[in-house]
Amino acid sequence: MKTEELIENEKNYLMQTYTRPAIVLDKGEGMKVWDLGGKQYYDFIGGIAVNALGYSHPKLVQAIKNQAEKLIHCSNLYYSEPQIILAQMLVELSCGDKVFFGNSGAEVNEGAIKLAVKYFKEQNKDKHKIIYMKNSFHGRTIGTLAATGKYKYHKDYLPLLPKFKQAIFNDLNSVKEAVDDQVAAIIVEPVQGEGGINIASKEFIEGLRELCNKKGMLLIFDEIQCGLGRTGKVFAYQYYNVEPDILTLAKSLGGGIPIGALIAKEKVASSFKPGDHGTTFGGNPVACAAAIAYLKVLQEENLVTKCKEKGEYFKKKIKELKEKYPKFIKEARIIGLMVGLEIKKDGPEVVKKCLEKRVLINCTAGNVLRFLPPLIVKEEEIDYLIEVLDKIFKKI
Repeated sequence: MKTEELIENEKNYLMQTYTRPAIVLDKGEGMKVWDLGGKQYYDFIGGIAVNALGYSHPKLVQAIKNQAEKLIHCSNLYYSEPQIILAQMLVELSCGDKVFFGNSGAEVNEGAIKLAVKYFKEQNKDKHKIIYMKNSFHGRTIGTLAATGKYKYHKDYLPLLPKFKQAIFNDLNSVKEAVDDQVAAIIVEPVQGEGGINIASKEFIEGLRELCNKKGMLLIFDEIQCGLGRTGKVFAYQYYNVEPDILTLAKSLGGGIPIGALIAKEKVASSFKPGDHGTTFGGNPVACAAAIAYLKVLQEENLVTKCKEKGEYFKKKIKELKEKYPKFIKEARIIGLMVGLEIKKDGPEVVKKCLEKRVLINCTAGNVLRFLPPLIVKEEEIDYLIEVLDKIFKKI
């Protein structure tokens, strides 16, 4: 089909939940993607931090092909080799002891909340409230358990839909004010992605850990966007020397195949018994094979170190841009290859202009230009982006 026909069909047959530019992406390789018309683009949003190996990485593609030829799906009624191998790899890499696999970030975040509530139910404690941060993003679901009509699935999590209390990111006093005897856990992103690349201070993360220890609460780190090499360390929590009780991962884990992971310390993970939680597709053999390939490439190609190096280069180039346009650029926030450039106006317009120059970025949290390139990005590709931004800023 032609681009115009596909876009018209999208309007006719898909719910209109997205605002998209008039291009249909067709194929990709490395940092580049092509639309149906054959136009080439540099992808600096990386599938929203998903395509960390870029497009069509041969080891990832081969792993998916090999597993698809053997076994695509078997459900969690049976053991699956890729699932067990991946769980071991994640435990050995992280501070956690046990893993539960889901299909998305939102799904494993809901699992983390359920696990936190269940942990205290096991101790006969009425702790069911969750503290979250302003400008956070943890998913789009709405407590699907509350809409499941079987008491046996409800009984260990009553009252359903835990009460959520908001605190202010990087403001420990606001968190302390939100704490009461019914708070089960604090959930926080060490780096807020959708919130505009807001980076937690060391004092804040250390303070959360100390507060949770003191008040008998659990600490949940959502590293769905900032985990698995994105910040220049395998996990963002390693910057703080603070370990969470529960850790959630997704996005880049499958290299583009949907998969999420909920990882917990043994004392917490053991609260989940057979039947307490589950999913039909979670830990799917193909998704797990893709994730195994991703983690192997991450280590074999030294991408975590390279990410940190490219992040430093990105920071240098952004700093030069900021010095050139001090009245237009408000602030730059960078950790590894999570880059947020807050401008004073016209964020969506800059995204549109970048698209015209064949560069894919996005804008979040008002006027924060967000860059989440694949970890394989080269310095010359970063240079090209900076040149494009320079030309756009000059005209604006």
